[in-house]
Amino acid sequence: MKNFLYLLIFSSVLLGFKETKTEKEVYKSKTLLIYQISKHVYQHVSFLDVKDFGKVSCNGMIVACNNEAVIFDTPIDNETSGELIDWVTQSLKCKITAIIPTHYHIDNLGGLDEFHKQGIPSYAYNKTIQIAKEKGLPVPQHGFDKYMEMKVGKEKVYIEFLGEGHTCDNIIGYFPLEDILFGGCLIKEVGAGKGNLADANVEEWAETVRKVKKKYPKVKKVIPGHGKIGGTELLDYTINLFE
Repeated sequence: MKNFLYLLIFSSVLLGFKETKTEKEVYKSKTLLIYQISKHVYQHVSFLDVKDFGKVSCNGMIVACNNEAVIFDTPIDNETSGELIDWVTQSLKCKITAIIPTHYHIDNLGGLDEFHKQGIPSYAYNKTIQIAKEKGLPVPQHGFDKYMEMKVGKEKVYIEFLGEGHTCDNIIGYFPLEDILFGGCLIKEVGAGKGNLADANVEEWAETVRKVKKKYPKVKKVIPGHGKIGGTELLDYTINLFE
């Protein structure tokens, strides 16, 4: 009986692990990692050396449906962006219809020129385009004012600016079919510090995330700009961090 109870407990632990560990590594190189986190959504990870923070992992999101793909945030440079483009087109057999930088920092649009070189159109919040021009950064091609819906295959993604936080132009992406939110650097992984505040609006940050939580109450998975994915606890953690 005692052995049976141990077996039951051990089996429950294994089942619990299988239920919570949803990411599957599908690609790995020295410069790029890709994880599948649902039927249609992938997380791409590249790495940036940051003064005072060391080597930092930088997340982006790929939504792939019906042989089309939309990508949120470029990897950190053109070479790694080319690597990502090759993987999406060859492994997923998808045409990339859009690249969407979620704000103007290098870990969001550092590889934008490679996407343009390969004929992939870019879309960004109008303020991101304005700042990119002012700072001499790669400039997204098409702008929108606060909200845009975009088709990917037969499905949609929502792209929205809900307020300032990490920067004055940080937007989020939402895939309603699977209720997955790409929060970018507006959202922190659980346990993270406040990070780079050089361009932040710390007074508005918590309220902006409250707006995200209220606008998308069905969210199941959240991808932050850096670190591990999770659920709505990432939204709550970020709100508490900046209150």
